[in-house]
Amino acid sequence: MQISAVIPSHNRLHSLIPAIESVTSQTSAVDEIIVVDDGSTDTTSAEISRRYPQIKLIQQPNRGVSAARNAGIKLASFDWIALLDSDDTWLPGKISSIRQAYSFQPEYLLFHSDEIWMRRGVRVNAMKKHVKSGGWIFENCLPLCVISPSAVVFHRSILAASGYFDESLPACEDYDLWLKICHQYPVCYIDKPLITKYGGHRDQLSTRYWGMDRFRIRSLYRLLQRNVLCKRYHQAAVSTLIGKLEILLKGAHKHGNQKVIDEFAPILDRICLAGTTQC
Repeated sequence: MQISAVIPSHNRLHSLIPAIESVTSQTSAVDEIIVVDDGSTDTTSAEISRRYPQIKLIQQPNRGVSAARNAGIKLASFDWIALLDSDDTWLPGKISSIRQAYSFQPEYLLFHSDEIWMRRGVRVNAMKKHVKSGGWIFENCLPLCVISPSAVVFHRSILAASGYFDESLPACEDYDLWLKICHQYPVCYIDKPLITKYGGHRDQLSTRYWGMDRFRIRSLYRLLQRNVLCKRYHQAAVSTLIGKLEILLKGAHKHGNQKVIDEFAPILDRICLAGTTQC
């Protein structure tokens, strides 16, 4: 199991260094480290080149985290891809745990794990809605993202059917990809923390954009339009989509957000006219 680690970063040298160190200090080493500098205006590229000459450094104009991850995946030398966000870190036994799990269950093409959450330097407990699991988890993925990119190691072959990260989504791009994968493949879950996620900082995507369900709705609607889901998954996706649309539009009407109404009300109308479920 040869693994390429892909780390996208934009103006995060302060957290990128600890992220890289968490990869280089693994008890079972990855076979390649790729850092994608997504148009940083700080000294990211110069510092990474100086400190880590063994790292494959990719520089590109600022195009967002999806484009940065996609670039790293496409230029990876090995078929197994381990993702790490530049504001997270791996625990020392992450890669050894993944390889051990793979040795027992080589039929799986995506592995992920539990995680430790830190917020402004304090450990916090994950809410029930963020509980991780394995197997056929498509329905668990519908409300919100339940696989952390930093926890994932996957075989690139699964992207042939699902596609890469959607570069048109400014956020929830991980939610989108896991939906496209998890209706086709089961996943292996390792029931112990293998990463530490750090939250609460200003440049976190979840704090940069309001109304994150806008992006999840777009993702769900596009998936339904592809007509690739089995009947059970289709019904679950429609039910989730209608619930998200109704909540979003209720808030938009309350606050007079005509732009949101104009975009999302027609989607709800089309779903209801299709007669798939009661609206």
